[in-house]
Amino acid sequence: MTAVSIRVRYAETDQMGIAHHAEYFAWFEVGRTELLRAHGLTYRDLEKRGVHFPVVGTEARFLRPAFYDDVLEVRTEVAGLSGARITFAYEIYRDGTGPIATARTEHAAVDTEGRPHRLPADVRARLG
Repeated sequence: MTAVSIRVRYAETDQMGIAHHAEYFAWFEVGRTELLRAHGLTYRDLEKRGVHFPVVGTEARFLRPAFYDDVLEVRTEVAGLSGARITFAYEIYRDGTGPIATARTEHAAVDTEGRPHRLPADVRARLG
């Protein structure tokens, strides 16, 4: 599991200062990117190798709101690996409270033409 801190920006909130639910998916991406980086992988390097990970499924629960200027901690872990799929699980925390949001994203490994591609052995080894 990796954790990364994010501060809610004004542009991510509505007129009441509450973060819009769509912003959470950008925060999940930050968590996912940092998890990959912590395992010696980057999207840039994977894409140079012809491996892409489009999102094919999502699930999110918003338990409590996040507000402008809150410092959030996004915790991310690999929840599943299969031949050509990877699932990430996320929890977002604010100031020592329980999670304010939880989510999962499922990604298919595809080649540059969008065809399914087995996860490379080294990627499976690093994330498994």
